[in-house]
Amino acid sequence: MSASIRRISIIVEETLSEMGVRLDRPIRKAAAVAVVANPFAGRYVEDLTPLIEAGAELGDLLGRKCLAALGSPPSGIESYGKAALVGEDGELEHAAALLHPSLGQPLRDLIGGGAALIPSSKKRGGPGRPFDIPLGHKDAAFVRSHFDGMEVAISDAPRPDEIVVAVALTDGGRPLARVGGLTVSGIGGKDGLR
Repeated sequence: MSASIRRISIIVEETLSEMGVRLDRPIRKAAAVAVVANPFAGRYVEDLTPLIEAGAELGDLLGRKCLAALGSPPSGIESYGKAALVGEDGELEHAAALLHPSLGQPLRDLIGGGAALIPSSKKRGGPGRPFDIPLGHKDAAFVRSHFDGMEVAISDAPRPDEIVVAVALTDGGRPLARVGGLTVSGIGGKDGLR
């Protein structure tokens, strides 16, 4: 792997009830979070290709770890998201290089598709700083029941010369979703939107 990984953490949430109402089935979210060295910390570099290439490897690695943590077949995945927290000696473009050009396709390949854009966020901060992984339905961005997020934090990362990269997968939307809009059963699957 071209990324120099210091640590990988896996976080699993399982929601069984909401507001005292027992769910028909638990909703599970998993995040796989890697702490990686930032080879460009403290300096401006025009060509970010090494981070772009590392993004592809991380999309596959972190996606596999999420699937394993959920114990779900790829067909059971409904939502996804990605995020990065760059240490203070890095720039937001370093996070973007990891997340955008190439992380998504290996993740989609693992789960058997995903027509919708993978929601993402980028942030700068120090060790222990929480950050959110935005979530959305993998095949139709307009499915409101799946507009969600998952907060993660790593107590000793990122150091100034590191980036924390996270991928999240879920097997459902928000518990007790009821704000209307396109439903999962109504997805047409033609354009990644509806």
